[in-house]
Amino acid sequence: MSSMKIINIFFYPIKSCQGISLTKAEITPKGLRDFFQPAFDNRAAPFYDRQFMLVDEKGKFLTQREYPQLATIKVEIAENQLYLSCEDYRLSPFKLTPCINKNLMNVKIWRDNTIAIDQGNEVANWFKNALKIDISCRLVQQSDQHIRAINRDYSTQENQPVSFADGFPFLLTNTASLEELNQRLKNKYSEEKFKITMDRFRPNIVVETSESFIEDTWKQIQINEVKFQVVKPCSRCLVITTDQKNGNRNPDKEPLLTLSNFRNTSEGIMFGQNLIATNNGIIQIGDQLKT
Repeated sequence: MSSMKIINIFFYPIKSCQGISLTKAEITPKGLRDFFQPAFDNRAAPFYDRQFMLVDEKGKFLTQREYPQLATIKVEIAENQLYLSCEDYRLSPFKLTPCINKNLMNVKIWRDNTIAIDQGNEVANWFKNALKIDISCRLVQQSDQHIRAINRDYSTQENQPVSFADGFPFLLTNTASLEELNQRLKNKYSEEKFKITMDRFRPNIVVETSESFIEDTWKQIQINEVKFQVVKPCSRCLVITTDQKNGNRNPDKEPLLTLSNFRNTSEGIMFGQNLIATNNGIIQIGDQLKT
């Protein structure tokens, strides 16, 4: 087998908003973190993958599943602050200094109920205007004092933490698997208009290989000095039909429809693998993946 190497690393400070491409990342129990990002002062914790999310007034999480326009929200980090911007030039970018000393609120993400830190009225109003939604929303930050645990059916230890990701700290995808999907789309439509880019799948780690869906066979992998358990394939939904730059849904429900023709299982339509790290460490683009 030819060598397998890491070609992309992404993290998403705010769930369902645009991601940030990294060259080097720190692997932590909750997920990855920008290696070059300095620690915050005592007002807030560092930025981790999906450390923030939007919720409605009842605390239920909001995602691209219901609001595909979340894909248009650009997130940048500078000087320990989040810089938020959108396509609407009439709405000024918003600079958020995260704070852990604000009001706590009960939130729900899937089946999990936990407590998060409300980031205030100003950023909540900014999101309401940026997304052009009628409902009230709040931006919340995960609290280090209130652990959201990985499903014990898959965790490698008790009360193993996860961020506001759907269920697991890391998501890995494979370039050869995407190539097979795109070839099937090309055969189906006889044109390139449905060629899909990897950002549709919102991965953290992208590995370049020559064999499609070889990731299904892995139980453990190692990148640099970090070891991961490959715990569960990732079940896909309407989010992958959403253009991750403009938020437009594909009217033919592609590539979900084509993916369902050959990746449908009793647990869902699968693409990518969820991972749990068994130790901390550093990974970077160019690192070899070992099985």
